[in-house]
Amino acid sequence: MPRTALRICPLCEATCGLTLTIEGGRVTGARGDRDDVFSKGFICPKGAAFGALDSDPDRLRSPLVRVDGELREATWEEAFDAVAAGIRPVVERYGPHAVGIVLGNPNVHTMAGALYPPVLIAGLGTRSLFTASTVDQMPKHVSSGLLFGDAQLIPVPDLDRTGHLLLIGANPLESNGSLCTAPDFPGRLKALRARGGTLTVIDPRRTRTARLADRHLAIRPGTDALLLAAMAHTLFEEGLADPGERAPHIQGLDELSAALRDFTPEAVSAACDIDAETIRTLARDLAAAPAAAVYGRIGSCTVPHGTLASWLVDVLNVLTGNLDRPGGALFPQAATDRTPRPAGPGRGFALGRWHSRVRRHPEAKGELPLSALAEEIDTLTDEGEPVRAIIAVAANPVLSAPDGDRLDKALDALDFMVSVDPYLNETSRHADVVLPPPPPAQSPHHDFAFNALAVRNQVRYTRPAVPLEPGRMAETEILARLVLVATGMHGADPAAVDTMVIDRTLGKAVRDPHSPVHDRDPGHLAGLLTGDNGPERRLDMMLRLGPYGDGFGADPDGLTLEKLLAHPHGIDLGPLRPRLPQPLKTRSGKVELLPEPIAADLPRLRAALESRPGGLVLVGRRHLRSNNSWMHNVPALTGGSNRCTLHLHPDDAERLGVRDGQPVRVKGPGGEVTVPAEVTDAVRPGVVSLPHGWGHDRPGTRMGHAAVDPGANVNQLLDGRLLDPLSGNAVLNGVPVELTPRTAVRT
Repeated sequence: MPRTALRICPLCEATCGLTLTIEGGRVTGARGDRDDVFSKGFICPKGAAFGALDSDPDRLRSPLVRVDGELREATWEEAFDAVAAGIRPVVERYGPHAVGIVLGNPNVHTMAGALYPPVLIAGLGTRSLFTASTVDQMPKHVSSGLLFGDAQLIPVPDLDRTGHLLLIGANPLESNGSLCTAPDFPGRLKALRARGGTLTVIDPRRTRTARLADRHLAIRPGTDALLLAAMAHTLFEEGLADPGERAPHIQGLDELSAALRDFTPEAVSAACDIDAETIRTLARDLAAAPAAAVYGRIGSCTVPHGTLASWLVDVLNVLTGNLDRPGGALFPQAATDRTPRPAGPGRGFALGRWHSRVRRHPEAKGELPLSALAEEIDTLTDEGEPVRAIIAVAANPVLSAPDGDRLDKALDALDFMVSVDPYLNETSRHADVVLPPPPPAQSPHHDFAFNALAVRNQVRYTRPAVPLEPGRMAETEILARLVLVATGMHGADPAAVDTMVIDRTLGKAVRDPHSPVHDRDPGHLAGLLTGDNGPERRLDMMLRLGPYGDGFGADPDGLTLEKLLAHPHGIDLGPLRPRLPQPLKTRSGKVELLPEPIAADLPRLRAALESRPGGLVLVGRRHLRSNNSWMHNVPALTGGSNRCTLHLHPDDAERLGVRDGQPVRVKGPGGEVTVPAEVTDAVRPGVVSLPHGWGHDRPGTRMGHAAVDPGANVNQLLDGRLLDPLSGNAVLNGVPVELTPRTAVRT
């Protein structure tokens, strides 16, 4: 008989609750959980296809170990023996920095990915950390670190209470939201308009989100920071800058006004291709709204001034009095956040504590640019050792990073590589050992990262919907064993990793005078933890120590794992609340509006006032049924409108002699690709758009469906040299390209 089980969807940042139908140990259907406290039954095509992804026949079921140049199935013991034999000699001979850790986007969508990589990085002691954040969101982390003292302290728009929402470089009707966790983002935007609110979208493409808006401005790609600076200038010039009740917690207003003096609407108008009066109107409307929020995403991050644009998003929220107020932009508080401390000065946020070897890129948030991974492997310098071994977790940088061809060759030159991945894909095919995690239905789920970005405070946890199949290993155990191998403890009980983390965390908590367990016995506290395994005990510990926790019995009404398990649809913790100044960690204890690294980068933005790139420029795009490179092997999520085509405006098509559907050669700084043209007025003239994550045509992979219609890798058009200097984020948008029509070959 069929049964049902609850599961939080791990396929995008919306984190919707699902009700799965299970027959014979397989997921045969998925629908929205109507009783979920956060998503209330909403589901998108990705969630509906959960069963198809879960049972994809191309998912690896056993570890693979390279023998005589070929990957062959092996036992788990053989696989981890091979990892130990490959990693430890590199560490012992060349030092920990010779081992690179590469974390991909899917990593943050798993419970294991939140709990174990930090332990792995710390235990190994490597500074060679590369993640998908530097082809996506690092500018927002850096700007938040500089403004608020904490790179993880990111304000999100209060979607359900705002009256005026300005989106720049964001298309949440396709992405379902990013750095803003909001199930049913489309419904929330429609509700905003239904209650008389205003939606403004700034995007060079007329996206689905733009078509819903009251006002859409087709900005020239890459000029987001100029536009936002001119809006901030207008607020100062017209006496509209007013931080409101948060003024005592903000410093640098006068200095900011002076720093933005050159960015008048008239000065930026030609560069942005938006007239000066429209820019002033945008600023005035924000200031006049009873509650408003500005929200920027990947389109405004993956540009030459991505950190400045991200900074200016929050500057506008501050200047209009909308930071940390209901209906504006507020700081969520997740149930697993650390115990809140009294407000006061903190240690602040620093950039460039170390640098990459080859081009001296400064680290940001402990990471080096993913764009620099290939050169850090294949280039010798006088400083330090190159990366000689890689531990990759849910990462496919051959497709997601610039110049995949170079990285493809570099990975082959490594001494050793291990990949934790369910597929043999364009990157994991290079590995000496591949460790496949089980399908998501066989894993537990709690959103550590995304609850800290959610538009409503809530907490949910789902245990595995389907028992672990024989021969499978839980992802938490895979990563725990990797920690042991990397730290020279191969063969120890993997449960020792969780025990070590619990002991260290509780030991630190009892020494903290602000902790609810100050001066208590850590051993006794550890004995109070509940859960079926180490990961659950760690979750219970974090909940108990967190802002809603029971403090290990200090608050009988507080949160514990047992209480959470008693509420399978989750617990609603209420709307976002003003929190300043408590979460600030700047050295001043205030919002620092003009940090020194930002001020030092403004001359580069001033120089962009005169920039007028000719020809065509490239931007990316998302599709509702995709999430980067990792869903193209599911037939239900490909085809139809989810195709790898080059969007170009009819005027450009006519000028270049391109017909709809005709193959075109696109050439950029890093290479060229050939793709079908799709002529559409959804892009502004002078702009072409190609989606991210395609290019499944390399030999040696085992992704049968993806290879049938592989598409083209847009990142091969980039050579990795163009980065936002503050964050190290790759510039993916506004890149000049050349386009040549090609004659279709008849077969």
